[in-house]
Amino acid sequence: MTESSQVPIAVAVGILMQPNGDVLLAQRPSGKPYAGYWEFPGGKVELGESILDALKREFVEELGIEILTAEPWCGVEHIYPHAHVRLHFYLCRAWRGEPQSLERQAFAWQGKVDVAPLLPATIPLLEWLDRLRYPLRLNKG
Repeated sequence: MTESSQVPIAVAVGILMQPNGDVLLAQRPSGKPYAGYWEFPGGKVELGESILDALKREFVEELGIEILTAEPWCGVEHIYPHAHVRLHFYLCRAWRGEPQSLERQAFAWQGKVDVAPLLPATIPLLEWLDRLRYPLRLNKG
């Protein structure tokens, strides 16, 4: 049985959003699948851990910040060559601390997302996210 045919791996993903709508993207570090690709930060949910607890843990481990608020946004399944994942996205508008590169990953605040390459599961969400971040700007078109 290949990994992609098994039960999907639960992954907690956080979209840090500043009041102006900018969001934080991180570049996957070398040594991981899709190294160099940009994504929203997060990681695997450990056995017995809630998705929200996993999100909070991952943000402390990867970026050195404490999530203060997180609201569930959407869930997406994606099959990569190395894994079948179920991504649980949370919108995070309040946190304590400034993001740091604790895993030697690059990160960037983005208004109009202008980094590449993007992790394939991230690409379809950008239009939905823009509608959420800039509702008046998009509805005037």
